[in-house]
Amino acid sequence: MKKLSTIIAVVCFTFSYAQKVSDYKYVALPEKFTGFKNDQYKMDVLLAKSLKQKQYIVFSGNRSQWSSEGNSNPCGVLNADVINDSGFLRNKVILEFKDCNGKVVSNYKGSSSIKDFEEGFQDALKQALVAVAVSSPKEIQIQASVQQTQNAEPVKEVTIEKVESSTSQNGKYTNGKVNLQKVQIDDSQFILVEENGSVPFATFKSTSKKDTFKVKLKSGESTLGYYENGDIVIEMPKGDDYTKEVFKLK
Repeated sequence: MKKLSTIIAVVCFTFSYAQKVSDYKYVALPEKFTGFKNDQYKMDVLLAKSLKQKQYIVFSGNRSQWSSEGNSNPCGVLNADVINDSGFLRNKVILEFKDCNGKVVSNYKGSSSIKDFEEGFQDALKQALVAVAVSSPKEIQIQASVQQTQNAEPVKEVTIEKVESSTSQNGKYTNGKVNLQKVQIDDSQFILVEENGSVPFATFKSTSKKDTFKVKLKSGESTLGYYENGDIVIEMPKGDDYTKEVFKLK
């Protein structure tokens, strides 16, 4: 087997997981709240203002407007949503926060008897916001440090198989239409994140079969994914059938 000579740059990732909303510094708001058709009743303005008062840094749902720190660490950003939970006589909302894997970190309910929609929904959101603690972030999200090649150890000989293994850990992939960043969460799961997305394009979890994964798509659909010649392949649901979508390492 042929061998390649290369300088090894050491990339170290440290992971741990936030347990509550106040552990986070950044919060992203969607372009539209769940259950509200044409009007958000200025709740987006109220939510952004209130979170900033609680020392959070607020992003829009479009990642192109995020800071460089938020873009480099999407799992350090909470995704907020205001869900319309209204009943017959009361305006009700659920203020929900999810992590980068779509897991609910916490949710808060608010209710108002004010009948006017704008005033009533804002009043309900204010009730929900009361329970949200002030941001007290911990340095617990994904952190990366790269040892510069000039400080690296002398050139090492590694086999082609080892090069493929190291490059598959984290990197950028594309199918020619969508550009994705792979982020390894732990030994059993990783995510693919779009350059301008606020939630994972797909979440991969290991199965008992090597290099084969259970995949949950951004749409909520479940499917399978696997490695094939160094590429990431997702069996994309298409009605009653599936199509093979190949994402190549850039």
